[in-house]
Order: sequence, then structure tokens, then C-alpha cells
Amino acid sequence: MSAKAHPDELLELAKSRDPADRERLLTGIVALCEASDDAAQGLDPAVSAIVESIFMALVVEAETDIRRRLGERLATAAWAPQALINVLALDDIEVARPIIAASPVLKDEDLIRLLVEATIEHQIEVARRPSLGAPVVEAILRQEEPAVLTALAGNETADISPDSMTHLVDASRRIAALRSPLTRHPKLTTELAERLYLWVGQSLRTALVSRFNVDTAKLDVAIAEAVRDAAGNAPPLGTTVVWEKAGEREAMEARLIDKLAAADQLRPGYLLRVLKERRLSLFQAALARLGGFHPDQVRRAVSSPDRPELLALACAAVGIDRGAFPTILALVREVNGGRPGGGADGARRAVNAFGPFSSDVAAKAFSQALATV
Repeated sequence: MSAKAHPDELLELAKSRDPADRERLLTGIVALCEASDDAAQGLDPAVSAIVESIFMALVVEAETDIRRRLGERLATAAWAPQALINVLALDDIEVARPIIAASPVLKDEDLIRLLVEATIEHQIEVARRPSLGAPVVEAILRQEEPAVLTALAGNETADISPDSMTHLVDASRRIAALRSPLTRHPKLTTELAERLYLWVGQSLRTALVSRFNVDTAKLDVAIAEAVRDAAGNAPPLGTTVVWEKAGEREAMEARLIDKLAAADQLRPGYLLRVLKERRLSLFQAALARLGGFHPDQVRRAVSSPDRPELLALACAAVGIDRGAFPTILALVREVNGGRPGGGADGARRAVNAFGPFSSDVAAKAFSQALATV
């Protein structure tokens, strides 16, 4: 199939949920990407608009594997739409990783925004990005996140100034994971090596001595005290390192919903997709945004012990079809400990909530029903 010759066919494939059609669509998009790479002037504006619509449809409705491959394909595309790239950068880390690592569309301000909006996993990928700019390095240092600092220390192509290098070495006194990559870092100076020598282990001290002309006799006098200080800052044995802050993922998901809504790409079909990926909090955030509900209203409906019809009314209010609701209810129960409860009788009762009335009526009925709970 010649993708550039059949943009209308690609649009039709984008509307299909059939796996074979998704494969054909991805093949067509790859052809467009390759054609644009070879063309001196890039994509024709009319075709570019169609491609952007297709990409956004894939991001909103396609399975993780398709989105991951899409991210890989667009990772080096300078012509990729900025809104699309920013949405992909906030997707699951498997999807976002190649985008964060290589997309030329992501500028320093976009990467700094990811450091604020995204999870620790995403922030680590930002710190690993090749040729990372000085403004982003400074933003990482300000946040003082140990795992992200460690990733930065291992990024030998980042634009790390002498002051930033000093900051990392000083931080290594309390963050043991920084020490090994800093010992090997090409921007480590003799002065900083002497400072680092005080709180590293024997093997790393040997590595520092082999690289730099340090006065080991003078430094060895201070080692015992430094080691005791470093040990005092170490977590107790058996402590589990928590990489994700409380509420961090929910906040990132809320921002992702905002970006999809701003691009007019937040559709009812997105709800089923995220449930299949077992992302209950993202489902709740999307449902609340689509229906104009307060997030707490949706959480109460999803967690109801015996009234699944509350969730049914919310789904009816955003345009979910009666025939799709049993699948949605089963998926929600699967990832939410069996709630909303009510068993098979409750499920049948919930389907009846899809009466012959408009979505506005369903929304009002939802709010009124919650008021009585």
C-alpha cells in the first residue's frame, strides 16, 4: 500500500479497532515517515494534517504495543506534531522512553516540564537524554531527586558545568549511588576527585588514584570519619526504596487528560482502552473530565459496594453504548477488588440505567443519585 497515495484509506483504518487494520495503519504511517525523511520539504501540509489526526487517534485508542511502536517511529522525526509528542512523553514509560530520549521536537522547556509533571521513571529518562542542555541539568539539580541525580551522573554527554559537577560530588556524600558514575565521569577534576575520595569505598578510591594525582596519605586521615558520616545517612537494612511519590502518578495522569482534552482527542473510547491496561485512576480521571463530574463523584461511583448503576449513569452521560457497559463494569471490578458490587443482579440493574434519554439527563440523574448515597 502506498500510504502517501491513499491518505483517506489511512483515515478509515484509524477508525477501525481490528488488529489487522491497526497493523496496516502502522505500515502506512511508516511509509509516510520514510517518505518525509527523504523529501527535501517534508510532508505536504494537507497530508500532514491527516497524519496528525491518525497519530492522535492511535494515541487515544490503540493498544500499548501500537503506541510503543508509534513512539519508536516518531522518536527522531523533526516534523512530528508538538502536541502529539508531548502527549506521548506523558504516556506509559515504555511508550514515552524513546520519545524522551531522542525527539528533536522536545525542547529544554518541554523537558523541564516533564521533570515537574511526570513520574520518577520519566524524569530518569530525561536525565539520561543524550546531550542534555544546561538548563535541564540545573532543573534536575534543584529537585534533588536521588534516582534522577544518579541517572544524570551517568550521562557523560550532558552539559554539566563545573558548578553542577561540584553539586553532584557534594550530593554523593549522602547518595551512595552517585559515587561510581562520578568516579568515571570525564568532567571530574582532581580537586573534586579528592573530595569524592573521602566517602567512596576501597575499589573506587583505587580507581580515583589511577586517574588523578591525589595525596592519599593526607586524605586517608579523614576517611574514617567520612565513612561513619556516610553510613549514618544510609537507609536501614531491608528498607524498600520508593521510586514514586504519593499521588505522583495521579497528578501526571491528570495532566495527560488535560493535554488530550486540549487537543480535542479525549473520547469515550479512551475509557475502555485504559481499563484494558488496568489503569483505574486514569479511567476515573478521564470519565470525570468527559462528564464534567467532580473526581470524587466518579471515585464514589466506582467504589460503591452495591450500586453499579451509578457507574452506568456516568458512562451513559459521556456517550458509552449500552452494549459496551458490561465489559467496562467487568474490567472495573477486576482491577478494583470487585467494586462496584451488586453481583450479577446489580450488573443487570446497571444496564437498565441506559434508558431512552439524552446524555444530559443521564448526567443529572448521576449527580442526583450520588446525593442520596
